[in-house]
Amino acid sequence: MQIEIAIVAVIIFYVLTKTGKISISKLIADNEMYLRKLKESDYDFYVKAKYGDSVNADILFNKRIQNALIVMLIIFCLFLKNMSYTYALVVLVGGFAFFKLDYINLKNYYKSHLHEIDTMLPYYLKGLEILIQHYTVPVAIGKSLEDAPDIFKDGLKDLINEINAGNDTIEPYMDFARKYPVRDSMRMMRLLYRLSLGRQERKQEQLLAFSKTISSLQQKARETKYKNRLDKMEGKTMSMLITTGVGVMVLLVLAVLLIMNG
Repeated sequence: MQIEIAIVAVIIFYVLTKTGKISISKLIADNEMYLRKLKESDYDFYVKAKYGDSVNADILFNKRIQNALIVMLIIFCLFLKNMSYTYALVVLVGGFAFFKLDYINLKNYYKSHLHEIDTMLPYYLKGLEILIQHYTVPVAIGKSLEDAPDIFKDGLKDLINEINAGNDTIEPYMDFARKYPVRDSMRMMRLLYRLSLGRQERKQEQLLAFSKTISSLQQKARETKYKNRLDKMEGKTMSMLITTGVGVMVLLVLAVLLIMNG
């Protein structure tokens, strides 16, 4: 009976939302100031890591809230007949768990694709190195924005804004490195900061050291890429061998059974 109530409630709720009698979007918009407190500090970063600029993180977050409310409604209907403080807690926990699921999936996606993001930084820095030969570091970073990977653009804009605001410490560079904790990002940002402070007569010397470090990172990135590709090929080969082995075993067992029954 409870399942039937839940189904009917969902159908009624769907009809009311489609006809505009109930607006979850308006409910979320009216309480946006409070709901934004549920938003994880690194949520926008993970959204950009997966979707680039093709998806608005705020719209996606509102959809998370909406889906969580719908799940809470369904759970509420399922326990409506025996509703108590315990079941009310189950409704809240179930809705919150569903709300967190999307964030966890985004975070896991980032971790599983970290090596891809990791390889982007050396190639971006290589292009930046060429610009630094003709401009100061802050100007070079600004000019590199258009060709920078989408995932780095927000961090680079923050870096430039901090520098333009008069912050000539290492902190803007370190903030970028902390936002993108990929291979050697801390070391590269320190080198970049030192390069921004270097006198003109030492610029070529520092630029050479910077270039050597980038080349080393590119080599590591290539090695990682080939290793991941090799591991993937080995995994496919093992899966094929195991599948073939299991298939042969099944055929042998069937053959034995046919012989015994014959």
